[in-house]
Amino acid sequence: MTTAPGSADGIVYRPARPEDAGAIEALDGSFTTATVFEVGVHATGFTVREVPVDPPLRKVFPPEEHDEQALGGGAPDSDGDARTYVALDGGRVCGFAVVGYTPWNRRLTVEDIEVAPGHRGRGIGRALMEHAADFARERGAGHLWLEVSTVNAPAVHAYRRMGFTLCGLDTTLYDATPAAGERALYMSRPCG
Repeated sequence: MTTAPGSADGIVYRPARPEDAGAIEALDGSFTTATVFEVGVHATGFTVREVPVDPPLRKVFPPEEHDEQALGGGAPDSDGDARTYVALDGGRVCGFAVVGYTPWNRRLTVEDIEVAPGHRGRGIGRALMEHAADFARERGAGHLWLEVSTVNAPAVHAYRRMGFTLCGLDTTLYDATPAAGERALYMSRPCG
């Protein structure tokens, strides 16, 4: 277990354990935003611009089931290429990151990262991302990669502060889902 570098708030970080599954699944990943990203499709490419929304948009995600192997992925040989890290405040899960390494392209994919609303803005997401980056370097990854919806402007801004840049988009990823109409932005950053 580790505390965040320079953290005085007592947040503890560690690989998730199977008994953390319920708390991870129950974590509130909802958000409210006054801006979204709009994707324009043109004959020769795309444009992405941030636009205001009024009233602010509130997004609540449906519950997800997380891979039990990733939840137990703390031991080096348990599931070599997947990990889930948790942030604990007073022994209670207040954030998590689920990541997986793909050897063929040396990519660490951030499958999911969430911080409870009352704990946002305290560096917990950044610390979880640094644990993911440490795991990426252990595996020999060249970069971290993630997907985020165009309506999740707060996350896009947080990822940019963490060194991520836009590297692609998908205009159809969410079409057959409750998020139809949203677009997927892909972001990456070097592991270094």
